[in-house]
Amino acid sequence: MIYTVTFSPAVDYVVYMDELKQGETNRSKRETYYFGGKGINVSAVLTRLGIENVALGFIGGFTGEALEKGLKEQGIATDFVRLKEGITRINIKIKTQRETEINTQGAAITEEKLEELLEKLDRLREGDILVVSGNIPNTLPKNTYDVMLERLSGRGIRYVIDATGELLKGALKYRPFFIKPNRDELEALLGTAIRSERELGEAAEKLRGLGARNVLVSLGEKGAYLLCENGASYRMEAVRRQVKNTVGAGDSMVAGFLAGYLQNGDYENALKLGVAAGSATACSEGLASKEKIKAFFQNL
Repeated sequence: MIYTVTFSPAVDYVVYMDELKQGETNRSKRETYYFGGKGINVSAVLTRLGIENVALGFIGGFTGEALEKGLKEQGIATDFVRLKEGITRINIKIKTQRETEINTQGAAITEEKLEELLEKLDRLREGDILVVSGNIPNTLPKNTYDVMLERLSGRGIRYVIDATGELLKGALKYRPFFIKPNRDELEALLGTAIRSERELGEAAEKLRGLGARNVLVSLGEKGAYLLCENGASYRMEAVRRQVKNTVGAGDSMVAGFLAGYLQNGDYENALKLGVAAGSATACSEGLASKEKIKAFFQNL
């Protein structure tokens, strides 16, 4: 079974406008909303691809209830911890010629509620996959990743880590099944610029040397690069279409990679489905549908 953890789920409220004028009353052309958060995005795409999974995390208030109901209506299994105070955050995404995002803080997570989540994770068994992604809310200890991964270590659980900076670096000692930095995150983590395909491979090899079994580097419109635990590497271009949305594209790549790997254990197939899912979401207003991902897969 695959489990995803989203510490701060969100209702993403998307507003489409011709332009945003600060200090003035603005009128939108239209609005829509999505239930999101990095782990939830992974769960949603996995579900669309027919892969069973459970979304874990924290929800609160009327927005949390709406989020949980909305996910269940999409067929996504959930097992959230309910917070006593505060509400699940609402993020504002303003779409003009450029994307402007306002990501809010969300409700405070107490030590008691964190322990409740850890007890849920104690149920994971050998062979299960745990996807941990995103930042740690400022109401939780900075070592929350360590607490969680250390508690589960030695039980044959495969970790997927999609985080940045010290969070990613600290998780490498737990030998995650795969990690998914983008090029900028990889450069920031290693403190060096990546100017060529050779340097990209060398940077990925450094992370593999620090503990990552497989390193999947997302490259935006240029696709992705994969360095495998068996030493093989693959480079795949993205499907070129008009980009409509970048939110969730990396999460879709994570989900596609997992779904592709679980089909037959083939890393090249996993990369292909990962790139297809990421590209399909980038060319959709929300997360990509199964049909669109399949169509993009056929074009790779």
